[in-house]
Amino acid sequence: MGFTGVLAALDSLWVYHPWDIRAADHKPVQLNAAVDCGFRIPETLITNDLQQAHVFVQAFESVVYKPLRQGPLPSEDGRLGTIWVGPVSADDLNEAVADTAHTFQARVPKVADVRVTVVDQRIFAVRIDSGGLLDWRSDYSALDYSLVPCPVEVERAIHSYMTRFRLLFGAFDFALTLSGEWIFLECNPNGQWAWIEKQEDAVADALADLLAKGKG
Repeated sequence: MGFTGVLAALDSLWVYHPWDIRAADHKPVQLNAAVDCGFRIPETLITNDLQQAHVFVQAFESVVYKPLRQGPLPSEDGRLGTIWVGPVSADDLNEAVADTAHTFQARVPKVADVRVTVVDQRIFAVRIDSGGLLDWRSDYSALDYSLVPCPVEVERAIHSYMTRFRLLFGAFDFALTLSGEWIFLECNPNGQWAWIEKQEDAVADALADLLAKGKG
């Protein structure tokens, strides 16, 4: 607390300030802000009520489960894993739903995913083709990347979202539909970007330019 507090008190350019990251890292807050900023989001239910979960799952052709926060998950063999986005049916639901809050979303009929890395006012969009993976993070070896332009309306919503959370960096994830619509899934205010070689140098240069500029 002392170390972080002293750093946070510095009147400097932050990429990115720890308080702002913390505020922007909560998925329910993200989804609410996304709608306000002009994004379209999947139909979503966050609940620990079993009956509500049943009603929601039965209301849509396909529903997925998402953790509210990613974290290390110990497995039976002692190694750390994680919870991927996965399909959920009414048969999967039981009394354990009451133990904590869960996120259920109507599955987006996507043809690909898009990762948008934002550095200040600069936007870098990459289409991710995964061969039909529900959660592309589950198998990086299956991914193909291609640079794509960001639609004007999406770019406008991104800038509004960044301003709302006082962010200078953000890693946005979208589902791309057959009609070309970009559906907002989440924004990681501290996301990875260097594994995508097609944009690695450009993002690194943008971050270096921002840091070199300093606080205006």
